[in-house]
Amino acid sequence: MLDYDSTTVPPDIYGRFNRAPTIVVAAKLMAPAIKIMGRVLRQLPPPDEVDRSLRLTVTDRTVETSDHDVVSLRLGDPSGAPLPAWTPGAHVNVHLPSGRIRQYSLSGDPADGTYRIAVRRIHDGGGGSVEVHDSVRVGDQLVITGPVNAFPLALGMDGSGEHRMHFVAGGIGITPILPMIRAADAAGVPWTMVYAGRSRQSMPFLDELSRYGDRVMVRTDEEHGLPSIADLLPQHAPDAAIYCCGPTSMLDVVRSAVARLHGVPLHYERFAAPPIVDGVPFDVQLGAGGEILRVAADRSALETIRAVRPAVPYSCQQGFCGTCKVRVLAGQPVAYGDRMSKKAPTEMLICVDRAEGGTVVLDV
Repeated sequence: MLDYDSTTVPPDIYGRFNRAPTIVVAAKLMAPAIKIMGRVLRQLPPPDEVDRSLRLTVTDRTVETSDHDVVSLRLGDPSGAPLPAWTPGAHVNVHLPSGRIRQYSLSGDPADGTYRIAVRRIHDGGGGSVEVHDSVRVGDQLVITGPVNAFPLALGMDGSGEHRMHFVAGGIGITPILPMIRAADAAGVPWTMVYAGRSRQSMPFLDELSRYGDRVMVRTDEEHGLPSIADLLPQHAPDAAIYCCGPTSMLDVVRSAVARLHGVPLHYERFAAPPIVDGVPFDVQLGAGGEILRVAADRSALETIRAVRPAVPYSCQQGFCGTCKVRVLAGQPVAYGDRMSKKAPTEMLICVDRAEGGTVVLDV
């Protein structure tokens, strides 16, 4: 080891570096080859993204409601290997044979090595649910990407979490909640739940929920009428963290009520497009010189375009999957939320992005 005192500086830090003669000669000989290699590399196309899709087999198909409008599919690896791990609240992107992409929550047990999804038939929902019900059978293969979790359960690695939980599910919104209550129960976290729907005939997984006894309160519009906020958030759980998934009307009521409760955490996921608040009418033009459509203040560009182009691709209708993203040829869209800073201004998610008047020309 060289030893320097505090008043001296090693000469090679600021001085000229004396390289060995053999290294100088080698560098000169290699310089032309390095320049050629650099030009070649610059001309190569960028490397493809890693393919993280899975081709899974439908191993089970079960009708989950007596009105036959909800069907569950269990998906497994063709070789029988366990699938990538997931956590309660996660969903997968399902690439249907038609090319449609739809997102479905995982409703099974994360420990069993398979994925289970449940799909309600929506007759005017763009065809994805109808395709699952009418065309997908046991033995078919589906391409899956994910899982992705935008609705996580707040449990720590040791199983601890929020000291008390209350779950609210509406209709098919039960799907992400099922694995949550299973996890909370296994962790010993006190919890209660309200499950609401039109009728018992339309509500899936009632048999699975029966094991939890009176911790699950089932309410139907047929038997009890439309639920009030007092029905959805019982007074015996005022200090519980709230987890809610269901139709927009339910979410709006729960969000408004929880906002008035000091310090109560709310976690929620919606299965439909967010409501349009303070929208401004604008025009979209379908390609340069194409048809011009008027987007009303209370409608999305996606809804308006689908009226004349039913095949336009879309999925989540909430602005995060990117399926409906299109290139903007002219005009300036206004991004939903704070996402504009995270994407190029020449792109528009037509399910949620809008414009403040004027015309946006889209590459549709």
